[in-house]
Amino acid sequence: QPPRRASGCTDAKIMLSVARRARCGVPAARCMSSLVKVSPTMAKLIRDMGLEGVYITPSGPKDTVTKPDIDAAAAAKAAKDKELAKPLTIDFRPMEGWELDYYGTAPTLPTSATTSAGELLEYYETMYTMRRMEIATDVLYKGKFVAGFCHLYDGQEGVGMGLEAAATMTDSIVTSYRDHCYQYTRGSTVAEVLGELLGKYIGPAKGKGGSMHMYKADNNFYGGNGIVGAQTSLGAGLAFAHKYAEDGGVAFALYGDGAANQGQLFEAANIAALLKLPVIFVCENNQYAMGTSLARGSACTDYYTRGQYMPGIKVDGMDVLAVREAVKVAKELAKEGPVMMEMDTYRYHGHSMSDPGITYRNRDEVSQVRAARDPVDRAKRYCIDTELVTEAEIKEIDKEVKAEVAAAVEAAKAAPPPEQSELWTDVHVGQSKDFFMRGPDISTSSGVYGTNR
Repeated sequence: QPPRRASGCTDAKIMLSVARRARCGVPAARCMSSLVKVSPTMAKLIRDMGLEGVYITPSGPKDTVTKPDIDAAAAAKAAKDKELAKPLTIDFRPMEGWELDYYGTAPTLPTSATTSAGELLEYYETMYTMRRMEIATDVLYKGKFVAGFCHLYDGQEGVGMGLEAAATMTDSIVTSYRDHCYQYTRGSTVAEVLGELLGKYIGPAKGKGGSMHMYKADNNFYGGNGIVGAQTSLGAGLAFAHKYAEDGGVAFALYGDGAANQGQLFEAANIAALLKLPVIFVCENNQYAMGTSLARGSACTDYYTRGQYMPGIKVDGMDVLAVREAVKVAKELAKEGPVMMEMDTYRYHGHSMSDPGITYRNRDEVSQVRAARDPVDRAKRYCIDTELVTEAEIKEIDKEVKAEVAAAVEAAKAAPPPEQSELWTDVHVGQSKDFFMRGPDISTSSGVYGTNR
């Protein structure tokens, strides 16, 4: 997750930090340019004390920073961090359970979460970055910078952040084509995500996959998948790998309410139950399967009960803390076998960018959900309600995130596309440079004729 902010320091104003700017793909040199004048010795001290990105009130000649200035900023930061780390309890809407005693004693479903103001700030900042990244994607698509299909995640950030808050990088995630934000939470920068959308070499798939095919295997993210529901079978396979390796990880297989009626989901659930695989099938119920409301498309809309022979949990997917706590329970249950979850959420855009999203619902419906249940706004209210975070600090975060995403957009636009030779790479596992692949005619082929590995 992005590093914790040290906002509100008495003698230090938080600027765009090096670590946070780097998360969006902005060069470190540009990050450092926003800091005050420091000598090389003082700059090293700032780095060693973890104060990069903090504007330190200078008291030296010509407004240079001195060691006492750095010490004062460090003390103020430590005091603020201590306040931000104090535990607090927040209540949320009760969850619903199904066959929770299937593997033995039923767990108690929590109705509150223990957190801290600092943790809430991390969640808010990450979720707001997701939101701004998807808004930027919308603009890029409409500007004809993005080719192919494109499905946005805005409105569903509470699911992504809540799941990641309870998961570890040992756990695997595989999802549908609505995958941009998971690429970000799994470690890619905003510029890299946008670069993939724009077909640039900096993208996680070298610009060859596009919106629906993000991927980051080194952090156990096995991507977006363009075939509706196909990822559920992959999720069962990932869970088999975790069980075989005995690494303690679980696999999250995410799908929508439309994919909940796909036969392969039930085939995957069946084999997962037979083999007691540590997989959590997560239905992100955003209320519409393309343009079909769930009531018109599903005979049973209690998606968390449809595993039959496994426990199920339904949770408010618009509340990051509720999602986090529900996933914690699901992970414990998954030690014994598969679990089926339903996240009650909502998407603001249409199914894809080619869908205006208002032919099967009206604008008032979308506006009402935004006003009453928006997950990013709820995270912001949680922060402010602690009385340790001010509206001004939230606005500063918003301003910085907007600037970071804007810089990431420009970085993605400026990045080069893949070389033409990349057309021939990543086709087969472990292929050598001489591996022969035929082109439209023999003269445009790649590799050495007869080489098959």
